[in-house]
Amino acid sequence: MATISDVARAAGVSPATVSRVFNGGRVTAERADRVRKAAADLGFSPNRVARSLRMQRASVIGLLIPDIENPFFTSLARGVEDVAQRTNLSVVLCNTDEDVEKERRYLDIAVAEQMAGVIVAAASRRRTDLSALAARGMPVVAVDRRPRAAEVDAVMVDNQHGGEDATAHLLERGYERVACITGPAGASTSEDRLAGYRAAMHEAGVPDDWTRAHTRHADFRVDGGHAAMRELLSLRTPPDAVFVANNLMTVGALKALRESGIEPPEFGILSFGDVPWASLVRPPLTTVQLPSYDLGASAAALLQDRLAGSGKPLQTVVLRTVLQPRESTEGPGAR
Repeated sequence: MATISDVARAAGVSPATVSRVFNGGRVTAERADRVRKAAADLGFSPNRVARSLRMQRASVIGLLIPDIENPFFTSLARGVEDVAQRTNLSVVLCNTDEDVEKERRYLDIAVAEQMAGVIVAAASRRRTDLSALAARGMPVVAVDRRPRAAEVDAVMVDNQHGGEDATAHLLERGYERVACITGPAGASTSEDRLAGYRAAMHEAGVPDDWTRAHTRHADFRVDGGHAAMRELLSLRTPPDAVFVANNLMTVGALKALRESGIEPPEFGILSFGDVPWASLVRPPLTTVQLPSYDLGASAAALLQDRLAGSGKPLQTVVLRTVLQPRESTEGPGAR
């Protein structure tokens, strides 16, 4: 039995175009002729268009994440897929590279392909635009990052609390000049983790001017963390510890420290986001553990509720972080 996708493939158009042809939408005469000919050749009946679209919408969801190389998002994706598979939903993974334009193209594809719904870790708090999905009634769940203007279900981490805990831990261990390497300006995770750092520093009586001067924004990538750490070490008053707002930037920061002959825990380093190798490096790395798998699983469960016709008010689920102390923050003079 031919489906709408079969007709679209034979006619060289999208399934959405096939739908428009048989439902009175705007399509060029040439495309409409191709679609009708393909439908006739395949024995496809127009009265099956709606059924075909329902089947398509019921089977595929989109997952948009900023960086597939980051173990945090790999684990998050696994949580989404495990839950989706229980109800026979397939997941299309889209890597946006923190690029709002690339993200927009993927969102356009989600609309054009009539996906059942979308889970998105927004590339930007201010510029990510989900209005095209909302206009079509497509269920959306924001995960880890929520666009400021979007009214959608969300599953978040308490990033500010985690950043405050991390910074307070460094101060309690005897470090006096704690710097911060955070992510891109505008990303909600960057801003929230930075807010936690600033709150802890302010509580400890550190002047706000000093805190601002010892903060660097990077790109959540290894090279960005490396460049930011080198800048901080070159300051007239360099830090004696650093809170790094994600695991990949921590790799770059560690590389910069080694290049400068600086070793933890004399210089404290703490990573927001645990990684499998955190306990294997020497000294073992103190981390803020994130519930990455649970974030994905919870987001998929929320989306499934919407697809099942849940009439509940919009929900925001907030998961907590856990500080995992290790030897990289034992304190100056610990060895």
